[in-house]
Amino acid sequence: MNLQSLASQLEGELFFDKTMRTLYATDASAYREMPLAVAIPSTQNDIQKIIQFARENKVSVIPRAAGTSLAGQVVGSGIVVDISQHFTKIISLDETNKTVWVQPGVIRDELNLYLKPYQLFFGPETSTSNRCMIGGMVGNNACGARSIIYGSTREHLLEIKGFLADGNEVTFNSLTNKEFEDKCNGINVISQLEQNIYLQAKTILSNEENRKLFDENYPKKSIPRRNTGYALDLLGDSMPFGNFTEKFNFCKLIAGSEGTLFFSTAIKLNLVAALKPFSGLVCIHFDSINESLIANLEALKFQPDSIELIDHYILDCTKENIEQSKNRFFVQGNPKAILVVEFLRDSKEEIIETAHKMEAQMRAKDLGNYFPIVFGEDTVKVWNLRKAGLGLLSTIPGDAKAVAVIEDTAVDVNDLPGFIEDFNAILKQRNLRCVHYAHAATGELHLRPIIDLKTEEGTALFRTIATDIAHLVKKYKGSLSGEHGDGRLRGEFISLMLGDEIYQLFKEVKLTWDPWGVFNPGKIVDTPPMDTSLRYSAGQETPMPETYFDFSENNGILRAAEMCNGSGDCRKTEKSGGTMCPSYMATRKEKHSTRARANMLRETITHSDKENKFDSEALLEVLDLCLSCKGCKSECPSNVDMAKLKAETLQQYYDKNGIKFRSRLIGNTPVINKLFSSIPAVYNFSTKGFVGTVIKKMTGFSTERNLPMMHKITFSKWMKTYSQEGNFDKPTVYLYNDEFLNYYDVTIGQTAVKLLNRLGYKVEIPSIGISGRTYLSKGMVKKAREIAEKNVVSVSQNLPDNAFLIGIEPSAILTFRDEYPDLCRGNLKIKAKEIAKRTFLIEEFLANETEAGRITSNLFTDNEERIRMHGHCFQKALSSLVPLKKILSLPVNYKVLNIPSGCCGMAGSFGYEKEHYEISMNIGELVLFPTIRSEETKTLISASGTSCRHQISDGTGREALHPVEILYKALR
Repeated sequence: MNLQSLASQLEGELFFDKTMRTLYATDASAYREMPLAVAIPSTQNDIQKIIQFARENKVSVIPRAAGTSLAGQVVGSGIVVDISQHFTKIISLDETNKTVWVQPGVIRDELNLYLKPYQLFFGPETSTSNRCMIGGMVGNNACGARSIIYGSTREHLLEIKGFLADGNEVTFNSLTNKEFEDKCNGINVISQLEQNIYLQAKTILSNEENRKLFDENYPKKSIPRRNTGYALDLLGDSMPFGNFTEKFNFCKLIAGSEGTLFFSTAIKLNLVAALKPFSGLVCIHFDSINESLIANLEALKFQPDSIELIDHYILDCTKENIEQSKNRFFVQGNPKAILVVEFLRDSKEEIIETAHKMEAQMRAKDLGNYFPIVFGEDTVKVWNLRKAGLGLLSTIPGDAKAVAVIEDTAVDVNDLPGFIEDFNAILKQRNLRCVHYAHAATGELHLRPIIDLKTEEGTALFRTIATDIAHLVKKYKGSLSGEHGDGRLRGEFISLMLGDEIYQLFKEVKLTWDPWGVFNPGKIVDTPPMDTSLRYSAGQETPMPETYFDFSENNGILRAAEMCNGSGDCRKTEKSGGTMCPSYMATRKEKHSTRARANMLRETITHSDKENKFDSEALLEVLDLCLSCKGCKSECPSNVDMAKLKAETLQQYYDKNGIKFRSRLIGNTPVINKLFSSIPAVYNFSTKGFVGTVIKKMTGFSTERNLPMMHKITFSKWMKTYSQEGNFDKPTVYLYNDEFLNYYDVTIGQTAVKLLNRLGYKVEIPSIGISGRTYLSKGMVKKAREIAEKNVVSVSQNLPDNAFLIGIEPSAILTFRDEYPDLCRGNLKIKAKEIAKRTFLIEEFLANETEAGRITSNLFTDNEERIRMHGHCFQKALSSLVPLKKILSLPVNYKVLNIPSGCCGMAGSFGYEKEHYEISMNIGELVLFPTIRSEETKTLISASGTSCRHQISDGTGREALHPVEILYKALR
């Protein structure tokens, strides 16, 4: 087998190094298996060649889209074929017939963004809709929250093109009875294999005994979510086989076949009219799960568009999650469950009327205790909280996690209360507790027992509980898989659920479609035992290396990395908004996702036999494009803080291998600035012209970049000579003089002081050292820890009790809030946590003072201005853009518009480094640069971060102002 030869034949890429294979060894399931290779095809010819190679060399092909599967569908020992990078085109739209052709790598939400101007919509909506791809949705027959009205992907799949296992390209679509017979007779077929699959379908589906077996053994017809095995029963409900209205279409079988029969390259979808204009959510609070499920049946009488359950385990997890805690606004007290009942109607009044009728009926039956109705943008917050459920469960401390093992059961919705009661009784017998959430309206709750798979007892429970629940689902004639598919998790139980005879038919179908065993073997049929190839093995040790950061809340750094469950939230693109993950947004490569970094860190620490488990060039390579933006700290539902993990890893690596010159240079920038502070002109001369070019080349900085200029005087010197004047009738402001403000952004500091003075605040500069941000950015955590400890002592001594520490540069001041509590230990840690609560961005301070009535709009001009604001990454992750918009809106006629950008791409020194310059600019080009270029020159651009302002200047030629500069100019 010559993988190198295959690589040379492809226009795309083929990787068979250990790093890439490791990154594709897992998905969002409990499974892990090293693939033979990873292919990134760029053309259909590439896919055809890969299939041919696999067939000739007796290896398998594993189709993969976003890799968010929960049953191990894209885990295997063959060649993983990732279509997510290049097969992303929306091919054509037919407005008249409401259909669209797409490639399998098109993201579901991005398809609907494209369709929005046409008032069309692709219905099925998974919780992963901002990164899941149509190919994956077909493979799993995905449903989602609104399946009560839109059904599953199968109902919308009209036609599909792709390759059979013999390498021939075929198209499957609706056929008349004559067209079907022609195919069976070898007319209009591409190959013998294509004829064989039609002949087999005719043989199986014409057999009355088989059809009787289907009626007796498949899940109840009243269950809309039915993904157990191959959908032969539905395929049989077509015109050639009886008095049916639907034409024969193999799409019904391919949807839900998990890539085991066919490799799709183009997909034709049915579209529906856009959602009704008004959406309202009734978020009903309950004292028990059982009460909520009984109420679910009452809610269904009012024709809702979806009903989703959120239980108290998930609600508790949202309390500590930075992003999701903001979305808890509708939660009152500590309910055991909340039903989110959605109504889409033509008017808000219609929703309110329906909601009140539903509430009256429920209260009459003593169901529910609080019925808030949510409208507008707030509905997005509720849905975001619900969708975060899967990732949030990974934040449960310790090795016991909510495991995806029985989370996909579906029963008739009328059976749901009884089923869940029996379900919980089984768990109680096993001393297990369970998370309940998701699709109450259609009889499917995602039920996740909390199990420690690192123990022999936990691994045994994994199998036992799966077996117990399979029997329970069979008792209710339900579907063991409602939407996530069988994969290698549930394939073992298909013969139990549907009977041996039907299971044998499935094996025959697989053999006929794929006689060489090329496509995704070991899924649905002939699956390995469900408790093999697990990500964590029984009795597995969890290394606990000593760290500079305090990871005690996670029970060690490895468990902090293990919080990543593979749900792939970090794979969303710039079109979805948010910051995480800028390098993935720019490259669309799995290797540059937060998930990949967490996977690589987990694998390295777990399996390294070195004394220093961080001593790995491969690990550093995967971490390289992490910009330490902290987007993941808030946007990742699992709270995976990759900036912290990267910094710790770098320091541990340095301990063994030393620190490279450029990293040392960047870390020590404040020291260098201090040396040059009396002769700034010499420093500035060395950054420009021929001398600057030579120095940049010598030190590894991009010659395309303009390096920041030192001011002619330091901010600390200016403050000593500046005489503050004004009526200081308000609390004294303690302004932090960070290393960026002191040497570079002096004029901004001067403006901030003058602004505060004019507003009635006297400014004091407490004696506190540099923040340590430059050291942290290059992983010099040991030095940053020394600085943190000194500064915690300094703040404690120099800041009066109850006084606030205010900062201008987000990356510096937020170090006190974010890293210091994790860098300090003992009593200093307690003090650091107290200081963190008293540390504010200047925008936060001004917004709080505005809320308190001490700053009012009448202090500012009533002239009109248009402002486009870009938020600093740390600001978005650790604070909010709400205070920023609030203060920029103080002048009553200032129109403030957010730039929906993520990271600017500069990220401290990252964008200055020659090997990162191009990707840095590519990140800026995603949203930030084009938005600014589209504005008139008179529009003001606001950016709080010093790096952001430099990036905007380099990328657009526009000057961005710090918010305090805008406000100062706006004073009357």
